[in-house]
Amino acid sequence: MSVSERVTTDHQLARLLQIGVVLEEVVEARSFHHYQALLEDESADPAIARLLEHAREESADHRERLEALITELDAESVPFDEVEGLVDAQYGRTRPEDFDDVLYDQLAGEESAYKFYDDLIAAIESSEATFGIDRDRLVDALSAIRQEEAEGVEEVTDLMRGR
Repeated sequence: MSVSERVTTDHQLARLLQIGVVLEEVVEARSFHHYQALLEDESADPAIARLLEHAREESADHRERLEALITELDAESVPFDEVEGLVDAQYGRTRPEDFDDVLYDQLAGEESAYKFYDDLIAAIESSEATFGIDRDRLVDALSAIRQEEAEGVEEVTDLMRGR
């Protein structure tokens, strides 16, 4: 299933929201990985450590908000390993060690998440389907998460410029 398709059923919507959950788990895990590595480096920039800690906490919050939306839908859950494979194929082509700098990796994660939510909102808005969850509340919730991802992109780029 592609985010570029129109969302026409609760099942499709639940699957896309599950992709968001896994994407947030990826960002959360990578932020934690980098944060742990920075804790061991006495010369590490504390601003980067704070950014990574905030990103990890924000991803966990986004994941919980997405899971709450999924719970409201009357849809069969998609097996986790299937969703994880979709996320890995679409968004997980790189690994933390593929980047020369932790900030580039973080920027890639923030941008991928922003793009995912932007595409998901567009797919929902282009659909005329009725969902088991209020459309306006759904779009508002996803728009808030997308805005937080945009702010994350801005925070990372500001920190990169400052270096």
